[in-house]
Amino acid sequence: MDKVIIIRFCEIGLKGKNRRYFENMLISNIKQSLKDIDYTFLELHNRYVISDFDEMDFDIICDKLKKIAGIHNFSVASVAKNDIDDIEKTVLSVVAEKQGTFKVETNRAEKNFPMISTEVSRYLGGKILANYAKNLKVNVKNPDFIVNVDIREDGQTFIFTDSIKGIGGMPVGSAGRGLLLISGGIDSPVAGYLTAKRGMRIDALHFQSFPYTGEAAKQKVIDLAKIVSEYNGGRLNLHVVSFTKIQEAIHENCPESFMITMMRRFMMRIAERLSKRIGAQAIITGESLGQVASQTIESITSSNSVVTMPVLRPLIMMDKIDIIDISEKIGTYETSILPYEDCCTVFLPKFPAIKPDLNKVLDAESKLDVDALINEAMADIEIIRL
Repeated sequence: MDKVIIIRFCEIGLKGKNRRYFENMLISNIKQSLKDIDYTFLELHNRYVISDFDEMDFDIICDKLKKIAGIHNFSVASVAKNDIDDIEKTVLSVVAEKQGTFKVETNRAEKNFPMISTEVSRYLGGKILANYAKNLKVNVKNPDFIVNVDIREDGQTFIFTDSIKGIGGMPVGSAGRGLLLISGGIDSPVAGYLTAKRGMRIDALHFQSFPYTGEAAKQKVIDLAKIVSEYNGGRLNLHVVSFTKIQEAIHENCPESFMITMMRRFMMRIAERLSKRIGAQAIITGESLGQVASQTIESITSSNSVVTMPVLRPLIMMDKIDIIDISEKIGTYETSILPYEDCCTVFLPKFPAIKPDLNKVLDAESKLDVDALINEAMADIEIIRL
């Protein structure tokens, strides 16, 4: 029995005259994600069909479709000829192992089919009851499952009962480009995922503190970025900046309590410069209001003050437990909790400023050659293409 995969979008369907732009972006992302697989792609009204794939590739295809922003859900359908006897045979095979209540819904795109939709549904419902009366009962108002019968104009009928949920959102690339500040923690990969889900294609920026942090810490971030890339259209550029000299300069010349505050200000400046270099339109962080000292409104105000471009914080009002739930769902949690330090844990002050006074921060910062430190960090950025 041949099988196909029927893909549906949701929010794209609400678009007006520019809807085709979003559909083309979604189609392109699907094809990019499945570029190493042989299959046939067909556009139908409000949905797409993937067929003619090797059965060995089925699980791979489904796994990739679950990670493509813009897909609402998809179904695995059995294929019959546009012949009532063949449709009946296929329907009986599809429901053979099921139990509970059901209804049959028929869509008859092929208007020359000799039975109308309601007649097909009644006929097939009767055949199901005649064969599986012990396990299945009709319930047209609130069934346990629906037998969907889609009779197409090309001589094929698709039959399916279940749908697999996608991540929803909008196609990656449809909402511009952003630069994600990614650490080795739980929050920033989730922020990247949520941003990509809303259609913004992301690059990532990581600050490394070698030799205070080692290769294992860097590899952890690469592994996290690889996972995020699967939700980012299957690719992501990871930019790695050496942050050691900046941290040492702050540590040697500035009050210890301002260490985190000033680090964040340098990070934002570097992120803005890199964004302009690569054409990113926004900076994305994993900050959640009040979670740590650097994420109070005073600290956020301080770091915001050094940049002019938009700073997106998808997690800003989320509880930690909710962030962890998403990280587990997208597959980053187990990597995020590996015990390797990142640059934010180096020179960590005993009592960081929770509500930094901006005037005092500016006074402390005046002791540093800010531009020279940033220029040196920007001169040797490593790019890892994932």
